[in-house]
Amino acid sequence: MAQEVKTKATFPSVEWFDALKEIINDDEAYKRHGTCDASVGIKVPEAGKYFVITFEAFGVEGVKETDEAAAENTDFWMEQSYDQWQEMIKNIADNGKADLGHTLNTLDVEYPDGLARSNDGYRRDLFYRFNQSFQHFFDATAQIDTRFA
Repeated sequence: MAQEVKTKATFPSVEWFDALKEIINDDEAYKRHGTCDASVGIKVPEAGKYFVITFEAFGVEGVKETDEAAAENTDFWMEQSYDQWQEMIKNIADNGKADLGHTLNTLDVEYPDGLARSNDGYRRDLFYRFNQSFQHFFDATAQIDTRFA
């Protein structure tokens, strides 16, 4: 069930996350999950790419590329290999949303170190607290014609 593609962008890049930010900030269904306040790091180690996404209230406040230390100095970060990120994003594009084997919760349980990681267990809990918002965020990638670097 493919969704309407709104833009083209390359993963991983600020352009790709900004496109996702615009989709989410215009998405009334996202707002129905309630407020989400978290600073989330994204790590794609093989590509040497690190990002911080700031979720605030009913949308995404900002996205910036950063270094690994700053990505880890967030409430929590999500870390996968480049191939795992690509597989997840392609699965979402093919299905319109993540299938049961590619949800954030499933990936977090299946990876030995988890998908969501943090230096503070209380802050990592935000991954679970706002999980529906984060899943909706990544499911919206179905609306991006994603190219891979």
